Amino acid sequence: MQRRAALSLLAATVALPLHAQPLARPIRLVVPYPPGGPLDAVARALAERVKDSLGLVVVENRPGAGGNIGADQVAKAAPDGHTIVMGAVATHAINPWLYRQMPYDPLRDFTPITLVAQVPNVLVMNADSAARLKIASLRDLVAYAKANPGKLNYGSGGNGSAGHLAGEMFKSQAGVFMVHIPYAGGNAAQLALLSGQVDLTFDNLASASTNIRSGRLRALAVTTAKRSSAMPDLPTIAEAGPSLGLAQFDVGTWFGLFGPARLPADVTQRMNKAFVDALGSPELRSRMGLLMAEPSPTTPEAFGRFVQAELKKYEKVVKASGAQVD
Repeated sequence: MQRRAALSLLAATVALPLHAQPLARPIRLVVPYPPGGPLDAVARALAERVKDSLGLVVVENRPGAGGNIGADQVAKAAPDGHTIVMGAVATHAINPWLYRQMPYDPLRDFTPITLVAQVPNVLVMNADSAARLKIASLRDLVAYAKANPGKLNYGSGGNGSAGHLAGEMFKSQAGVFMVHIPYAGGNAAQLALLSGQVDLTFDNLASASTNIRSGRLRALAVTTAKRSSAMPDLPTIAEAGPSLGLAQFDVGTWFGLFGPARLPADVTQRMNKAFVDALGSPELRSRMGLLMAEPSPTTPEAFGRFVQAELKKYEKVVKASGAQVD
């Protein structure tokens, strides 16, 4: 009788849906950047939300080489579902064109699991400079830049940074020339903008929002294809500038989950379901909203297509900018 009960319990356990069975060993979620940023914060929130379906998820920060070090560790890990990475636009779309020597291939060496979030960037001007130059809109900015080539400058967190590449794409599509001034990181570029050392930047919306609301910065448009729910009245560059050559403008920060190449399909689907369900929870969406990160869950296949398109897009932008790291 006891043997029959034990066999029944075993059969019930085997019959449990795959997504309901936590993994026996912890999952290592590699964040290829230092702790404290939006990507790291979202990774930790996700790790907490999926523990019931996937078991313990341990977040491990492995920064260095623009994210390449942490991403490479996962590219070379065993495809058993116990090591994944929170990749980003830098690790999977920009760095392959920015670094002459890459330790991994962003497509062949990874299995896409899901896009996690997109964080809009925003075109902002120093409010005093905008008032002095009578620039109140994107159209005013383009008109001034065309009439005064080289008189405007824009700051960024460094050569090859998202802000630098957004500026180069803007210059190319709008047909204007502005001087690029690289700084040692986004914080330094923002301080330069606030002090009037530079006229404008393409900044992260989360970091710029406080100064936008205080009036120290004038926001002209967000850089993504869709408006941000955090500032819904702010137009996108694309919708503000169809007649300015900017109708296809779309640049933003994104991050998503990848496993090593050859991750089994059932493991990929199980992880996708767990993380997509977590991204749909009101609590997590609220926490991400504070970071101005837009939850963007996808299927593995859709995420793979998205990465391919982003890689192709940034090839042109990086090559046009001439930026190189090594």
